[in-house]
Amino acid sequence: MQDILDQLEQRRKNARLGGGQRRIDNQHKKGKLTARERIELLLDEGSFEEFDMFEDWMEKYEYIIELGKTLPMIDDKLKIGKNLIKGCQSRVWLNAEHKNGIITYTADSDAIITKGIVAILIRVLSNQQAEEIAKANLTFIDEIGLKEQLSQTRANGLVSMIKEMKLYALAYQNK
Repeated sequence: MQDILDQLEQRRKNARLGGGQRRIDNQHKKGKLTARERIELLLDEGSFEEFDMFEDWMEKYEYIIELGKTLPMIDDKLKIGKNLIKGCQSRVWLNAEHKNGIITYTADSDAIITKGIVAILIRVLSNQQAEEIAKANLTFIDEIGLKEQLSQTRANGLVSMIKEMKLYALAYQNK
């Protein structure tokens, strides 16, 4: 049994290395974290693990609203039809910029909870390479119980936001 546990721990260590130490070093030389390091940062204080602190979903919604308030304002010139995400109950504008192989998202919404939800997605997906975004598995959404607490129309909007962010990544991946 101990052999099996040791093998499992070794596999976890190997998985943490991602593409190997050379790839990790290359990311660090660029002043960037690896995808795994960014995900691990999300588990530190000040991240989505904070959702466990709240006793009920009203408190969690308040936290999501606060996250939305931290989202930088986007230029009104970006609040145009081509940046409007279809499938959302509220109006959500999403813009992506691709520079030096990195995609940076900016967004806004006319609904405070939706703005908080898009802020969460931006914290996770922005400032990454297109390939990382396209492959991102956003299991944290289920882990914090977000999707199950949303109305059907808001849950559809969440799916639409993720889909749009990944579509941008796929488009930039081929450039």
